[in-house]
Amino acid sequence: MTDGNIVGTIDVAELALYLFFLFFLALVFWLRREDRREGYPLEDEMTGLVHGEGGPLHTASTKTFKLPFGKGSVTAPTKGREPVDIAAKRFENHAGSPIIPTGNPLKDGIGPAAYAQRSDFPDQYADGALRIVPMRSDDHFSVASFMFSRNPVGMKVNGADGKEAGTVTDLWVDRAESVVRYLEIQTGGGSVLAPITMAMVHKDSVEIDAINAADFADAPKLATPGQVTRLEEDKICGYFGGGYLYANEARQEPII
Repeated sequence: MTDGNIVGTIDVAELALYLFFLFFLALVFWLRREDRREGYPLEDEMTGLVHGEGGPLHTASTKTFKLPFGKGSVTAPTKGREPVDIAAKRFENHAGSPIIPTGNPLKDGIGPAAYAQRSDFPDQYADGALRIVPMRSDDHFSVASFMFSRNPVGMKVNGADGKEAGTVTDLWVDRAESVVRYLEIQTGGGSVLAPITMAMVHKDSVEIDAINAADFADAPKLATPGQVTRLEEDKICGYFGGGYLYANEARQEPII
């Protein structure tokens, strides 16, 4: 075998190439199965009829993942999840038509107000400590006292219509990233969180132009004081983000 042949004209390099092709083909099938763990089977856009599973080469087997801190387990593809009822309808009756909200557009989960059905428990460290907390519960964080630094706690909050929506009572910090995530605002309808990224802190007031002042009281509330779940975070961001389109009719029209 000094010429490198194994059998006849089949040599080591040719055999390695064939093995690579077989491995790559198997990898493609495996990846196509794995990427169908969520969102499948598909539905027909017009009729809502469910398409077929796709056969054994296109449907991944079920995997079970154990959640930390005694939160149970989840399966993928997800089994037994209840469908989410969204208050929406088609703008026109044809495939590709946009979906428009039929109730409160800030809560209907449509367009910029959409949110993901994330797990309904808070983000936690490996030891179980909460990652996002109000600043009052962690004395390691405070607002810097630099010359141009402003502490928004105690300031009035104005909405997109210029009217007063409430008062900032605290800041919520992400202890893993050492940044402020939310403003805690006391409104006429109770305490709500607003994303700090949508706030403009002025000398003596805070402006959040995402929604009008009257909309703050109806923002998503926290089920447990002092902690925010991942699902609640998505709903909060969806509520305020949706205001950039749905807060008033003028925002829903083309600029030109």
